[in-house]
Amino acid sequence: MSSISQIQILLTQSHLPESLRRIGQKILQQERITSEEAITLFEEGEIGFLGALANYIREEKHGDKTYFNRNFHIEPTNVCVFSCAFCSYSRLYKNKEEGWELSIDQMMDIVKKYDGIPVTEVHIVGGVHPKMDLYYFCDLLRQIKAYRPDLHIKGFTAVELDYMFRKAKVSRLEGMQLLKDAGLQSLPGGGAEIFAPEIRKQICEDKVDGEGWLDIHRTAHQLGMPTNATMLYGHVESYADRVDHMHQLRMLQDETNGFNCFIPLKFRNGDNDMSHIAESSIIEDMKLYAVARIFMDNFPHLKAYWPMLGRNNAQLMLNYGVNDLDGTIDDSTKIYSMAGSEEQNPSMSTEEICDLITAAKRIPVERDTTYHEVKAMSEL
Repeated sequence: MSSISQIQILLTQSHLPESLRRIGQKILQQERITSEEAITLFEEGEIGFLGALANYIREEKHGDKTYFNRNFHIEPTNVCVFSCAFCSYSRLYKNKEEGWELSIDQMMDIVKKYDGIPVTEVHIVGGVHPKMDLYYFCDLLRQIKAYRPDLHIKGFTAVELDYMFRKAKVSRLEGMQLLKDAGLQSLPGGGAEIFAPEIRKQICEDKVDGEGWLDIHRTAHQLGMPTNATMLYGHVESYADRVDHMHQLRMLQDETNGFNCFIPLKFRNGDNDMSHIAESSIIEDMKLYAVARIFMDNFPHLKAYWPMLGRNNAQLMLNYGVNDLDGTIDDSTKIYSMAGSEEQNPSMSTEEICDLITAAKRIPVERDTTYHEVKAMSEL
């Protein structure tokens, strides 16, 4: 049965509330839903109904294609001047002996490990270290580009960038231009958390606020640099907070069309100051991904970050709007494993990630960072 036929059948069921019936009709007519309707989906939508709507949108945009890339991470440090309640990764600068600090030579050694290996992206993100400033990272970027010009450099959350720019006493535009000139090509989506000020005050009060995060990404878009966007969910936020966060992202995308991808990030409660808060259930995860795909109509891609969700749960999300599983991540990124994520040693070979996708009756397609197709399944 086609996804559109499935929705048409669901819309005829007598028990379906009229509010959901109207939303379903809007989806079939390719109309944008409102924030109030998104909250209704969270509060009233059964998981089968949400999945059918999200899968219909996913297949209209991408068919059965599911993207991944070949990437590796560099995490320069987990020493940080900020103290986010949800973070299990960072160590405060005053306790820096408990953390790690990589030199530029050590980071270049990581790059050199991939000589002759067809990776397409290096992802650089870590804590906010006061001695690793804007000019330090410009030097790193120049050395990576000089050594391997074909490697796309995606790096630095808006939290890291805000601190770099303020410490260097440059504007966001000046700072972004310096990094771009040094070799930075795109931004990851980290640090967004939840934009609602009252929630941010509880979980990450001392770092850049939602408005600042959005402005840094707007600035990158103005310079022709694509970015991703995230949302940390499943902690103390409400459905309304989630929808407000997604609405602000959707508005910026209307303005700039600079986002590649939306990546919901599940809160993990291991070894942090919010360990007393229960993690969301898999049903809530499925609901979140489905509503995100339905609401974020101007975002081309929805990603399930498998090292955090676990490969089997990420595979499940391919039926709830997801069309991207991130990368092979052929090393040991620690940001989520230190918080108790499903994957303690996150590494998948190309064969393994393709098998995961085909087992869900989807078609694996290797992409680069900006979603140009590198190889289809028949070539992998």
